[in-house]
Order: sequence, then structure tokens, then C-alpha cells
Amino acid sequence: MSTEKPPLASGLARTRSEQLYETVAAAIKSPHGSMDANGVPATAPATTGSTGGTLSRKSSRRLMMGASPGRSGGAGTHIRKARSAQLKLELDEVSSGAALSRASSASLGLSFSFTGFAMPPEEISDSKPFSDDEMIPEDNEAGNKKPKFQAEPTLPIFLKFKEVTYKVVIKKLTSSAEKEILSGINGSVSPGEVLALMGPSGSGKTTLLSLLGGRISQSAIGGSITYNDKPYSKYLKSKIGFVTQDDVLFPHLTVKETLTYAARLRLPKTLTRQQKEQRAIGVIQELGLERCQDTMIGGAFVRGVSGGERKRVSIGNEIIINPSLLLLDEPTSGLDSTTALRTIQMLHDIAEAGKTVITTIHQPSSRLFHRFDKLILLGRGNLLYFGKSSEALDYFSSIGCSPLIPMNPAEFLLDLANGNINDISVPSELEDRVQVGNSGRESQTGKPSPAVVHEYLVEAYETRVTEQEKKKLMDPVTLDEEAKAKVLRLKRQWGASWWEQYCILFSRGLKERRHEYFSWLRVTQVLSTAVILGLLWWQSDIRTPRGLQDQAGLLFFIAVFWGFFPVFTAIFAFPQERAMLNKERAADMYRLSAYFLARTTSDLPLDFILPSLFLLVVYFMTGLRLSPYPFFLSMLTVFLCIIAAQGLGLAIGAILMDLKKATTLASVTVMTFMLAGGFFVKKVPVFISWIRYLSFNYHTYKLLLKVQYQDFAQSINGMRIDNGITEVVALVVMIFGYRLLAYLSLRQMKITT
Repeated sequence: MSTEKPPLASGLARTRSEQLYETVAAAIKSPHGSMDANGVPATAPATTGSTGGTLSRKSSRRLMMGASPGRSGGAGTHIRKARSAQLKLELDEVSSGAALSRASSASLGLSFSFTGFAMPPEEISDSKPFSDDEMIPEDNEAGNKKPKFQAEPTLPIFLKFKEVTYKVVIKKLTSSAEKEILSGINGSVSPGEVLALMGPSGSGKTTLLSLLGGRISQSAIGGSITYNDKPYSKYLKSKIGFVTQDDVLFPHLTVKETLTYAARLRLPKTLTRQQKEQRAIGVIQELGLERCQDTMIGGAFVRGVSGGERKRVSIGNEIIINPSLLLLDEPTSGLDSTTALRTIQMLHDIAEAGKTVITTIHQPSSRLFHRFDKLILLGRGNLLYFGKSSEALDYFSSIGCSPLIPMNPAEFLLDLANGNINDISVPSELEDRVQVGNSGRESQTGKPSPAVVHEYLVEAYETRVTEQEKKKLMDPVTLDEEAKAKVLRLKRQWGASWWEQYCILFSRGLKERRHEYFSWLRVTQVLSTAVILGLLWWQSDIRTPRGLQDQAGLLFFIAVFWGFFPVFTAIFAFPQERAMLNKERAADMYRLSAYFLARTTSDLPLDFILPSLFLLVVYFMTGLRLSPYPFFLSMLTVFLCIIAAQGLGLAIGAILMDLKKATTLASVTVMTFMLAGGFFVKKVPVFISWIRYLSFNYHTYKLLLKVQYQDFAQSINGMRIDNGITEVVALVVMIFGYRLLAYLSLRQMKITT
């Protein structure tokens, strides 16, 4: 192996690259250099070209020599390996003089140790040569491990869309107007490709992504969208992963719990629970989330994982089902450039595993832009360009639009999409059009207005490219008919049975809400109220009419407090989880009935703990009947009141799905029920007396009076004490009636993205 220095450009000053080369060459000549059994250096000789000895970039033609402590054979002792930093110097750049600008970060794969020990040949053979991928900066949050996505068998999806249009009706007070969001969009993407949807805000990127993912009713779409030359079907829900722009995740679950629950709900029934959990662990490793797998996701009020890790968890929620088509809405928003680059590289790894990947992107860096295979540029809902991202600048140059100064290609394209042609050459055709037209079509700077530029770009694409692309879209997909027919399956494929879905969602609900139920604020609120009641009614005496009246007031307050408290807790249940419910229902993760029952019953164990503590304090401090039978009946009565009140809160929240409106309606309703509860007003007018029978405060108050005073008096405070069966039946009807109303309201709720 020749260690002669490659010829540098004449007249160049001595650089750090040359010093590194000489140092490395001296190490190679030393007797401790890395040799094979025949005394030949372990690294391959550099390929000699016309300009001197150079090394090519993409394969193992890079020189890579390592040195580490050797091993003593007879004594069997091992000297600890000491590897120094790898000195990287790219010889082809040195030979052309380009190393002057990159001397400190050049990339020759030569690695040596100052100890002089040699790396064993078997370790050299296991070493990986440097590749271009290693030049990507690593995300510090994810560690140094690059995710590897295995090419698991999946249905390949060739997606085509032709003349796609979408309009919405905007309703006003006296009229309605139709607004066009997308107009005549064409394009296609195949397995192994990453398609980027780019354009300014409001250009229709997210709408187009939702259309392609089947998240918008197909009846509202014009044109055609085909998957393997077949229309959309519900079967595709299990083959499409959709990552929303906002990371919709439960804040109190850990990364591992989040992905495990997703795996148990979404993976096929044919897999066992252990296999599903193992798949979740595999996704954690692929995404580089091992370091934070036991950390809570976090949210606005809870500290958790970082933004980049949260985004990877959202992606993991979708790739865990091994989707054929993965759609992402601005996955790099809010991330720094290094994390964003790693995220896009991860999408490339997913695509290389045979998946079809489509992502919207707002303002990528130049490095991100060059990593997309295909590009769609949108402006005001119109198609300005579709094709290879590497050919975008050439196309716009061909129509006379070229950057006048060096700039990021993405910034150049976004400026054009916005109609901004500052620092961009103006096509002669566009100048002529402005001069011929009226002066109002020219901006104050003397350049065409954004509307004129947009009109020109749309016409240029339609006349030069559109027909060619339409012809390409007519070509049939290279798949057999059996593979195409799979897309037409209409049967839903649930990942778990109804009972399994209920159990999984019940467990998830308990883990998510245990933190808020046992927050110090809520516990303090309940216990402090109980202590204050105990002190105010300390050992009250019912042997006098005044004492009896006071104790009846205590029972009414208990009925009101445990009617008011659960209502305003349950109101937040569905509005707060609306985004999560929309996301998971759109992906067919579970049946709505399983979710509803799990959501309403997972609160019950937690709802019984604080009332039990409350009654233990109040009951014995205030001197109520000290007997097991009245105590447990009083507790049962309060529990019935809580469940009925909770049902009312769930119904109001599910009907309105707006916290401000729901809180207002609940306040009026609870106040009405309290006033009609039988304590403040004894004689209610006949035409409004029916309200008291809808009030759970009224029925709870009567039951508590019966439990405490059934052997003491026939009527208390003007309210007759009877057997209590009517009140129990009324509360049970409320428990089921309010919940049925809430469920039917959720059934009517439209799934939005």
C-alpha cells in the first residue's frame, strides 16, 4: 500500500489536512500498523484516477484503519482497548484543493491510536465504513443510535390522485357562500418514495393530506383518488397511518405505556399480548426512545419528554401497525434544524422499508428539501409544481423564474407560491402581460402583483406539464389483481374483541386520571370542606326542634355538594378528550361503545374514594346516627347521587362539546335542581313542581332524611318520609338515562381532523 501523499493543488499553503495526512501516513508505516495474516494492510488501496489517488464517497472505497490495544496470547490477559478520535479526511477533496475550506471537518475514515497497538483483523472486518448517512447530525435527545426500520411484509400502496377539487360552504347570517379550497390537483407517489406537500399557510396542504388519508367524506371530493387503482375503502383504515400536526397524546402516560396501549388496540387479533408488547418495544428501539421510555409524555401543566421525543412518539403510534401508507402533517413544526433533519431521515428509513410516505412541510431548510423524492407546490389551492424535488428549480428556470441571489430552494419556491418575486427574475412573458394590461396589475415596486404572478405560474404549469402528468397517471399499477382487490375489502378489522377493548381502555383511563383525582389540591378541597362541616355541626343534637332543623340543613348540604362537585368534574371529560377521540376513532382503534363504557366506569373507583373520606370525617364529627346500618345506607345514597350527577355532566359535555357553553348550562341546571331540592321552598307552584322530580338533590335529600330519621319522625321540615323506593328508582333512571343521552350525542358527533 502506497503511503505517498496525493498531489495537492500547486501553490496552496500548508493546511491542517496535510498535517493530518502526514501523521496518518507515519502511523501506517509503523510496524504496529494494521496488517492481515499475510502482512498486507487491512484497508483497501485507494483507487487512482486521472487527478491522483482519490477515494470515492459512497462505498467501502473510503479508507478506514483502526488501532486498538492488542491481545496477549499466552498469558490470556486482555489490555483494555483505547480508541482515539477518528480523523476524517476526504482525499478526493484534498486532491482538488477543496480541503482548504473544510480542513477541520474533512472525512477520511482513518482511525489510529496513539498507543501504537493494532486492531485485530476480525474487528476490522466487522467495522462499518463511513457513508453519507453518517454525515447527518444526530439528535442529541435520541442518543447516537440510528433507527433501523425492518422491511416487514405489507400491502404496497401506489397512490394516484387526478383533478382533485374540494369546496366548503361558508354559512353567514343571511346567506351562504361556496369557497374552493383545492382546484385540479394531480400527482402520484409509490412505495419507497417520500412526497412533500409544500406551500404557504392557507394553500390547502393539510386539506389535501386529509383527502388522501380518507379523513374527509369522499362524497365531498371532486376528481379521483385511487389506491392501487381502486377507490378508498374502510379496509384501508388499518393500512394508513396519519400523524396530525398537534401531538395528541395522554400527558400522564409514559412513552412505553402509550405505545403499548396502541399496540394492544391496533395490532391484529392473531397476535398474542406478549407479541404486541414486544412490537411496542421494537418501535421504541427503532425510534431511539429507550432513554425516555419510562418518562411521562407531559403537557401544558406536566413536565415530560422533549418536543422531538414527543413527535417521535406520535409517529411511533402510527408505524406500530406497519402501515402501507404513512401521512404526516408538518412533522418538523417546532423542532430545531437538527431534530427536524433526523425526523425526515427517519421518514426516509420508513419509506425504504417499502412504505409510501406523504408529509406536509412548511419551511424546510435546504438540507431537508433535498431529501424529498417528490414535491407538490401549492398556492391558493392550485397546483404550481409536481415532480421530483431535484428538478423543481430547473422547471421554474425554464419558465423564466430564477433566484438572483443564492438562497434556500424552499424559500425560493415559497416566495413564488406567495407571488413574491423580490430577488427573483421576472419572466419576459410576465413583464409583457403586465405592460399590456392595466396599471392596477402592477405593484408599487414596479413588479407584477402577487395575483398576476400566481395566475402566470398556474397557467405555465397547466400548459407545459399537466397533460404529461395526466398521461402518466393513466398507466396501470404494476400489481397483480389479487393485491389490488385487497383494497376493496369493506369489513372492518378490529385489533381486539369488544371485551378486550373495554379492559384496555379501562386500564388506560385509570392510569391517566389517577394523577388528577389524587392531586393535593382536590384532596385538600374535599377534606377541608369536611372538617369545616364537622366543626360547624359538632356533635349536633336532634332531640330539640332547632337541632333537628340544623342537622337537616347538614344533610341537604351533603346532597348539594356531592351533586355539584361531580357535575363540574364530568363536564370536562368528553370536550377535553375530543381530539384524542377523533384521532382514535378515525383510525378504527376501538368501538365507540367500548370507549364510552370504559370512560364512564373507570372514573367510578376513583370517585368513591374521596366521598368515603369525606363521610368518615363528617359523619362522626357531626354526631349522626352511630350505627353500621345508617352509616352504610348514607354512603350508598351519596354514591347514587354522585353517579347520577356525573351522568348529567357527561350528557351536557357530550351534547355541547364546548367547555364555556357546557359550564354555563351546568351552572343554571345545578342551581335550579338545588332550589327545587325541597329545603328552601316548601310549597312550589303546580305548573313548575315537576322540576323537583328531575332533581337528584331532591331525591338524595329525601333518602338521607329517611336513613337518619325513619324511626324518629314521620316528616321532617315539611317533607314526608316514606319507604324511599321511589327515590332510589328515580336516581337509577337518571344514572342510565343521562348516560344514554351522552352516548347518543357522541354517536352523532362528526369525526374531524
